[in-house]
Amino acid sequence: MSSVSVLCLSGSSRAGSYNTRLAALVAKRAAQKNAEATILSLADYPLPLMDEDYEREHGIPENAQKLADQMVAHDAVFIASPEYNASVTPLLKNAMDWISRVKTPNGSAYMHRIFALGAASPGGLGGMRALPVLRQSLVGMLGLVISEQISVSGAGTAFSETGDLANERADKMLDGMVDRLLEVSKALSPNY
Repeated sequence: MSSVSVLCLSGSSRAGSYNTRLAALVAKRAAQKNAEATILSLADYPLPLMDEDYEREHGIPENAQKLADQMVAHDAVFIASPEYNASVTPLLKNAMDWISRVKTPNGSAYMHRIFALGAASPGGLGGMRALPVLRQSLVGMLGLVISEQISVSGAGTAFSETGDLANERADKMLDGMVDRLLEVSKALSPNY
């Protein structure tokens, strides 16, 4: 494999979303480290609420298939998740649930994917309460989630004019997470 491919997405579709900025920063850093990085917006893939009756009557929505295809086409996935009531956003959870219904050659789009997680929030906790919930869901769907993650507090002032993190310590943590995501993906993707 010549290069690791990384899909970066945000659990927010809000204009000016800090988590969308974080996903874009991870894509930028991955590309700087010679990875193939793709940014995906869930706003471009609207989905009905996950409902087995809907699925039985209408089948898998086309956008769920497209999202699963995007995931399968990449070795690694970075998800930036806003925190809604100490959990993930309904937008992200609904997309994840629909993706889990899509059958792929390996059984599931989550299998054989390496995941890294992050969150950004104006609050002091940086959205970190959503990350264990997201981790649990991904592991339950047989994804491999690296332990390194990024939580950006004070997100309103956390990003520099270039889109990087203004705090040097946070910026180094982000770099370390991206390095580890690429390292694990390169090591495991052909065999995992």
